[in-house]
Amino acid sequence: MADKKKNLSKGEQIVEHENSKTRTFTGTKNTIMTCILVFFSLLCIYIVFLSPFDTRINRSAFVGMIVFIIYLLYPISQKIEKKVNYIPFYDLILAFLSLFCYGYFAFNCRTIIDVGLMLTPFMIGVGIVGIILTLEACRRATGLPIVIVATLFIIYGLMNNSLKRVVYDLFYTTEGVIGTPVRACTNFISLFVIFGAFLERTGISDFFINFANSIAGHTVGGPAKVAVISSALCGMVSGSSVGNTVTTGAITIPLMKKNGYKPEFAGAVEAAASTGGQIMPPIMGAAAFLMIEYTNHEYSFIALRACLPALLYFAGIFISVHLEAKKLGLKGIPKSELPKFSDVIKSWYLVMPLVILTYLIIKSTMAMAAIVAILVAVGLSIVRDMFLDYNGKHIIEDKKKHKLLIITKTTPTLIIESLAAGAKSVVAVGIACSVAGIIACIITTTGIGTELVSGIVSLSHGYILIGMFLTMITCIILGMGVPTTANYVIMATTCAPILINMGMNEFAAHMFVF
Repeated sequence: MADKKKNLSKGEQIVEHENSKTRTFTGTKNTIMTCILVFFSLLCIYIVFLSPFDTRINRSAFVGMIVFIIYLLYPISQKIEKKVNYIPFYDLILAFLSLFCYGYFAFNCRTIIDVGLMLTPFMIGVGIVGIILTLEACRRATGLPIVIVATLFIIYGLMNNSLKRVVYDLFYTTEGVIGTPVRACTNFISLFVIFGAFLERTGISDFFINFANSIAGHTVGGPAKVAVISSALCGMVSGSSVGNTVTTGAITIPLMKKNGYKPEFAGAVEAAASTGGQIMPPIMGAAAFLMIEYTNHEYSFIALRACLPALLYFAGIFISVHLEAKKLGLKGIPKSELPKFSDVIKSWYLVMPLVILTYLIIKSTMAMAAIVAILVAVGLSIVRDMFLDYNGKHIIEDKKKHKLLIITKTTPTLIIESLAAGAKSVVAVGIACSVAGIIACIITTTGIGTELVSGIVSLSHGYILIGMFLTMITCIILGMGVPTTANYVIMATTCAPILINMGMNEFAAHMFVF
C-alpha cells in the first residue's frame, strides 16, 4: 500500500481513502470522484447562503447527495471488494436510485405536501425504497448497530401506525430522514466540518503537535503528555475523535511505545484524549450543533460552558499519564530531538482563522463565522505562496530526530483537497444525522418516549442521582455501537426529558447526555 501511494500523483491522492472503509480511486475515476465531492461541498455552502428553495427541497438534495456519494465510496463489504478503481454495477444502480428517490421528493415537494397522508402507491414505494437505501448507506458508513436500533424503532412504529403513515412521517415530513438532525447538519455542521478540513491543510495540526512537543516533550513521560496536549489543541480544530486520532495518533503512539509505554496504554491514551476533541471549544462535535436545535441556546453559550468540563477531562487524562510515567520510571525525549519553542511560535499566524472564527461566533451568525474563517485560511495560504520561499517543495517531518515542521500546500491544491476531504467528513456525519432522525421521529409519533420517561422515573423513585446513573449507563451501552451524533439525538429525545422532569436544568441535562 505504501509503494502504491508513492506512485500516485498528489491529485490522485486527494480521494485516496482516509480509512479502510472507502474505495480507492486513481486517474480519471479519481478526478471524477473529486469533482463530485467538491460539488457537494459547494452545494452545502450554496444551501446555507444562496438557496431560495423550500427547506424540504434543500434537505432532500443534501441527504440525496450523501446517500449517492456513500454508494460510490463505500463497498458493501470490506472482505468482498479489494480492487482499485472498481465500483460494481449494483452500487451504481443504488447510487442513482437514491438520487431518484430524494430527487422525486424535491421536485414534487409541493404536490406531496398538498396530498398529505393521501399518498399514491407510487409515492409509498418511493418512500420505502428511499428509507431502505438510507439505512444501508448508514450501515456502510457508520456501522450496523445504529441501523439495528433504527430498524427496531421502525418495526415498533409499524406496530402502532399504518405503513402509509410511517412512510409519510419518515420520508415526506421534516421529522424523519430530513428531520432536526439534518437541519442542524445543513445549517451549521457541514460548514464547520469543511472549515476544519481547510484549517488542517493549512498546517495548523502540525503546528499544534510541534507546540505540544516543544513545551512537554522533554518532561516525564513526555510523548504521552504531548498526545494529550496536541489532542486537546487539534480537537479545537476538528471536533472529531476519529480525525483527531488519525492526525495526532500517527505521531504520538509510536513515540509513546518507544518511550516505554505499553502498546495498549499508548493506544488508550490517544483514543481517550482524541475523544475529548468533541467537547473542546470552539469547534465541538456535531452533537454540540444539534444541541442548538434542542435547547434553543446560542452556540457561543454552549461552547463557553463546555470549556470547564473539557479542561477537567483533559486534566484527568494528563494526570493519569503522568502517574503511569512515574510508576514506570519513564523519561522524556531529549530536547535536542525536539522542535524549539522559538521556532514553532514563528508559525503563530496559522491560528488566526481559529481566533477569527471564535470572535465571529460571538459577534455574528455561525454560518458567516465559518465561511469567513474558511476565506481567511485560504488567504493565509495565498500570502504564504506569494511571500514565503519553499523552493517548490513541501516542508516534511524529519523522522530521525522527530522534528515536526509545518507541511505546506499550494493554494489551489489546498482548496481542492479541503473541499473534497470536507465532503467526505460531512457525508459520514450527515448519514448518521439522517438515521438518527428516523429514531427521533418514531419516538415522537408513537409516544414511546413518554413510556420510557415513566419507566425510568419509577425505577429511580424520583431521585435525580439514580436517574442520572441510569442515564449514564444507557449512554455508555448505546455509545459502544452508535456514533456520537446519533447517540446524542437518541438520548436528547428520551433521557434528557426525564432528567428535566426530575428537576434538572434543561441545558445541564443535555450537556450531561452529550
